[in-house]
Amino acid sequence: MESKKAHHIGNNIKAIREKHRITLSILAERCGVTKAMLTQIESEKVNPTIATVWKIARGLDVDIDSLLTGQEHLQREFSISRSEDIIRMETDEEGVHIKVLSPLSMAQDLEMYLLIFQKGMTLPSSPHVARTEEFLTVLKGAIRIEAGDNKAELSEGDFIRYHADIEHTIENIAEGESEIYMIVRFSKG
Repeated sequence: MESKKAHHIGNNIKAIREKHRITLSILAERCGVTKAMLTQIESEKVNPTIATVWKIARGLDVDIDSLLTGQEHLQREFSISRSEDIIRMETDEEGVHIKVLSPLSMAQDLEMYLLIFQKGMTLPSSPHVARTEEFLTVLKGAIRIEAGDNKAELSEGDFIRYHADIEHTIENIAEGESEIYMIVRFSKG
């Protein structure tokens, strides 16, 4: 990055970080760049790669141009996943089909799924990372949710939110197929 625009990139990063009262430690955690490296970049001792600048921009929730110019522009997403691009996953449980609706770039942040259960099928899940939550809406049929000691039966149109950092199970209790829209939200620390 030899352009005149990029000459003060470290100062720009520092100014935006401080404007939002983000510590070096928090930024390092958000973007996956070490605190020591961020310190060197901000003090203009090293010239970061494009990949590193991209990570820092994501950690600050701004676009790369903001870091290059010092003029802050918030990132605005507008992305489409076409039906033919949606990933279909098979589980170890026969009769349970999963469509991953969210892009892979969102993995381990926020994930969205469409689950289709054949009659009588169950999907057991091991605990996810601490403070992970699942949000389910029953689109068709009826299901039973067990999360730790908690149990509930839901019908079409019902919604449930529960912690998924414990063993949990979704079971189709309808006379036919059940469909569920599920969002998994992972904790930010």
